[in-house]
This record gives sequence, structure tokens and C-alpha cells, in this order.
Amino acid sequence: MDLGIHYASFSHPEWDRRLATRLAATAQIADEGGIALFTVMDHYFQMEMAGGPAEPMLEGYTTLGFLAGRTERIALGLLVTGVTYRHPGLLAKIVTTLDVLSGGRAWLGIGAAWYEREHAGLGVPFQPVAERFERLEDTLRICRQMWSDEDGAFDGTHHRLAETICVPPPVNGRVPILIGGSGERKTLRLVAQYGDACNLFTGEGPDGVAAKLDVLRRHCDDVGRDYDEIRKTILWFGDPVAEPDRFAREMARYAGLGITLTALMPPTGDPERWAASLVDQVLPTLSR
Repeated sequence: MDLGIHYASFSHPEWDRRLATRLAATAQIADEGGIALFTVMDHYFQMEMAGGPAEPMLEGYTTLGFLAGRTERIALGLLVTGVTYRHPGLLAKIVTTLDVLSGGRAWLGIGAAWYEREHAGLGVPFQPVAERFERLEDTLRICRQMWSDEDGAFDGTHHRLAETICVPPPVNGRVPILIGGSGERKTLRLVAQYGDACNLFTGEGPDGVAAKLDVLRRHCDDVGRDYDEIRKTILWFGDPVAEPDRFAREMARYAGLGITLTALMPPTGDPERWAASLVDQVLPTLSR
């Protein structure tokens, strides 16, 4: 089991003076300590459940570029970008740039978007949910085409590109695509058809994740995809440093379901110290 850090809040003490240094230090601890993935959210405004727009929020890909220059090994991504936030051709170019400049460490985390307030707040179009999923499928197809030998036109449901040129290409030919969300009818079908990884919430515990993976397996059968090709990841709600016994029990169950990476959110007090404890106390227990 690999661990990831999902840096979902910048509202730490003295954030107005120490935001950049604290973020960089946390990522460097994770990088040097063997954490596999470092992600941030991709929102214009902080979510209302985490304090809302009055709380600090950084633009996602600018943040990842900053972190790429301060780390060496750790994979970097957004968990996840909303399909409404950037034109898909531009998104593919942005992710490719991150991948090239980080030496092949980028992930493309993507989903259908949901936070209507931030779109209205900054004047970004927010389409009905059915259209957002159509645009998500267009975007997945555009990214795959831009990361292939085909550089001609693309004609999708909502997007038309005259040329899909992407030079330089990703370091390893393409960037891994992680599709976030657990919607059974649309999201998991897109994972089966286009994704290299899924990310599932753990609010309903291992049994809930198991049910979602059963749905994913059926979608894979329907589209002729090898279920085992898809990496299964979760976002775990809890603090493994404060709850080591619960964490160990649940990770054993998740590992049995085929989960290979668990993303964890630092508490708001001292993310650097927490990351050090995660590396020193928690990560070693997963390799026993």
C-alpha cells in the first residue's frame, strides 16, 4: 500500500505569512520520506464545508509547478480538477508541461465538477450535470489523442480542435489519468473506458468501496477492459497518526479489495510535523 498526502486546506496558523514555506516543507518531507503522491485541490474558492471562500485557496496547476521545483521523486496531481475549469486542449498542454518539467511525475486527476458557487463567483460557465459528463468524456478523449501519434483534428460532442499537437510530449508518452468520484452509472463507466486509476471516497467504509469496485468491474466487462489494469485509490477520512490502530485495521481490509494507494489529509494545526510522523510512524507499518 502506497500513501499520498492530499493538502486540502491552506488555513494553517500564520497562513498569511507562511503558506508557501509550510506547503513546500510538507511536500519535501513527503518526497524525502517515501510518500508516493502529493495532491492539492483544484478549486477557485475553498469548499463551504471547509470554511468557504473567505479561506485561502491557491490555483491548482500553479501550485503543482511550484512543488515540482522543490521536490525530486514524488508524483504530483490534483484531486481532482473539474472539467469546467480549463479548455481541454489547454488542460492537456498544462499537464504535459508539468510532466516534462518534473521529469515525468504528473498525474491528471479529473472529474465532472460540482461547486457551482465558485463558477458563479468568477464568471465561469457551469453546465447542467449531463452536459458536464459529456464534456468530461470529450476531455478524456482529447487528452488521449494529444498524447498519441495522432495530431489531427478532434470533433467531439462539445469540443472541436483543428490540431491536437502537443510538443514536447509527456516524458513516458502519456500522463496517467485518475478519474475521481464514485457515480455508478457515469463516473465509473468513464474509469473503465478511459482511466488509469480511480479515486473513491471511504465514507461508507470498506463495504461501500467494495460495492463501488464491483460496479467498476462490471463496467470493465461491458467495455472489454482488464479490470486489473486500473489502479484503485481511496481518500481516507481520518488521521492515521492519531488513530494508528483503526488505520491499520482498515488498510488491511482495503488492501484485500485491491486498493494500492491511500490519500490522507493533514490536520490544520501543523502539517509539517504531521507529515514527519506519517513518514516515521505510519508508512513503515504498511510494509510489514
